[in-house]
Amino acid sequence: MRTTGSSMLKTVAPPVLFGVTILALWQVLTVAAGVPSFLLPAPTAIADAFSANVDAILKAANATGANAFIGLLAGSVLGIAAAIVAVRFAVVDGLLGALAAGAAAVPIVALAPLLNSMYSTTTDLPRRLVAAIVVFFPVFVSTAKGLRQVPRVQSDLMTAYAATGWQITRTVRLPAALPHLFTGLRIAAPGAVIAAIIAEYFGGLQHGLGSRITSAAANTAYPRAWAYVVAMVLGLVFLAAVLLLEQLTRRPRTTLWRSK
Repeated sequence: MRTTGSSMLKTVAPPVLFGVTILALWQVLTVAAGVPSFLLPAPTAIADAFSANVDAILKAANATGANAFIGLLAGSVLGIAAAIVAVRFAVVDGLLGALAAGAAAVPIVALAPLLNSMYSTTTDLPRRLVAAIVVFFPVFVSTAKGLRQVPRVQSDLMTAYAATGWQITRTVRLPAALPHLFTGLRIAAPGAVIAAIIAEYFGGLQHGLGSRITSAAANTAYPRAWAYVVAMVLGLVFLAAVLLLEQLTRRPRTTLWRSK
């Protein structure tokens, strides 16, 4: 127990100490040097703005988080399904690989206005589509890589048992691809939040973090704008959820191994 606590302390203490140091230097710099708030507000001013607008910030974070979550879920499901099909069929692999690379090369600042013009700006659908497209590429590439790296002896054994291609994929390839899948999800989870926020800068409903940051900055309420920026830790929440899910998928294997 002491070893576990000491290990956790060594893991948590350095980033916490680093963050506190940065905040202290930030406060001293802005106050002592008299930095204008439109350049860089002091952390205390941001904290005051956050406490004064906490309800609005939470509502905006909830709206952006919902768009990011739906985009993450849709992009992940499509990415995994596309990877499974691509590994099974070489023709589909070449087609989807090129399309995925092309979609990843399109910047969000160009994609979001196009989707806003294609779909109604009175709904969150364009923003969710942007998040799903951003998520699709890393999940597709990582999952496909994992599905291809199954030891040949395992696939040959399943073939000797007269297993079909889909049975081999379900029982051998997918479990072996989980580490690669979660690597893609660790990249995609914060990316979904970033994509959802950036998409809000290009019109549509004015209830998310991106639109609130734009509005506060336009009204020269810079501490309030930074207070909304602080709510972008939502990306860390998504990443933590992926890491937790990864640990949960590993636990049964470890338990089974120890029982043997």
